[in-house]
Amino acid sequence: MEARSVAKNYRFLAILLGSMVLGAIVGWVSPELANKLRPFGTVFINMMFCVVVPMVFASISSAIANMQSRKRAGKIMGVTILTFVITGAIAAVLMFTILKAFPPVQTAWTEVPAEEIGDYASLSDMIVNFFTASDFVGLLSRRAMLPLIVFSMLFGFATNLAGEAGKIVANFLSSLSDVMMKFVQIITYYAPIAFFSIFAGLVADYGSAITESYGRAMLVYYPLCFVYLFTAFPLFAWFGGGKHGIKTMFRHIARPAIVSLGTCSSVATIPTNIEVAKATGISDDVSEIVLPLGATMHMDGSCFSAVLKIAFVFGVFGQKLSWAQLIPIVLVAVFSSVGMSGVPGGGYIGEYIICSIFFPNQMEMAFPILVAIGNLVDPPATMINSSGDYVVSFIVSRFVDGKDWLDKVIAKQQAEA
Repeated sequence: MEARSVAKNYRFLAILLGSMVLGAIVGWVSPELANKLRPFGTVFINMMFCVVVPMVFASISSAIANMQSRKRAGKIMGVTILTFVITGAIAAVLMFTILKAFPPVQTAWTEVPAEEIGDYASLSDMIVNFFTASDFVGLLSRRAMLPLIVFSMLFGFATNLAGEAGKIVANFLSSLSDVMMKFVQIITYYAPIAFFSIFAGLVADYGSAITESYGRAMLVYYPLCFVYLFTAFPLFAWFGGGKHGIKTMFRHIARPAIVSLGTCSSVATIPTNIEVAKATGISDDVSEIVLPLGATMHMDGSCFSAVLKIAFVFGVFGQKLSWAQLIPIVLVAVFSSVGMSGVPGGGYIGEYIICSIFFPNQMEMAFPILVAIGNLVDPPATMINSSGDYVVSFIVSRFVDGKDWLDKVIAKQQAEA
């Protein structure tokens, strides 16, 4: 891979991180100037709040309304999605356990009572709020992201099942989705200016606590990703491919891991993943469904970061994680990562979900903090997400082609040799 190509793929991320650093310097040197710059950040946040509802509805309902499936493909997809959810939950529980012992924020930036952060109620109430709003108008609020997602999915299914009568609606949703994607891209061009002003204001208010907290968060996140790669992935490969699974995985996984780090894109890693899957002997229909689907849905690294974001903002507000929060945090981490990664602006939507569930009364402060963490952890998260797709294809092959599928592949390769 050419250095020029790698630089191009990281260019916008580098610009965002650079704007954050410059903003932090301005906030440290001149707090008065930083306070004058705040409106430029508020404009960006308000624009994103305005666009998120139509974007989510159009993207999700369009994808479902226009989908097609076959019998074996349906089985492969079912096993694939279930595996994505299970591995994502494992990642979320692991990160929660680590952050319970090693909280990323040692000193609160600001003391906010729990009732001022927002009440996310009991587990039973949270389940109701996850999936429903009291009326249609309630769906149009940024504070009801999960009910909107459920409504969008059901609307897409209804459109798909309507057959010929639903085609006009499906085409409209597809066009609307493209328009909203372009809309988000336009707003995103303004992000470097916004993050410059946002971080100038944050540093002006909270000073060195910010750099210390982000540093601790990265010291937890980066090593965990590499430990997960060399411990959890071999276990998944063994489960999917038996005694030969681990050796086969290590023979091929370096390529997608390196490409994903170089491109910072799960989608850009699909061709490499398909090549190594073919070299492994995974069935074409399995690899051609699992790997593209995984690029948009399999997000163990993003589940790590979702839990880190929640714990981080809790610490910012002077709140601690408790074991009573485990289930809701894991649910939100899996849903915001697995469900939103294929949606245009999906990272932002995942952060909106986290804000709307856990920090509904402090969204304006929590959102830029969450986005900043997302930018900082993006490279290793993408590596885990993308190389994990290849490993999941082992598990899917076990359930679709039999638990001895890899033994048969190796025997065939030896016979041909």
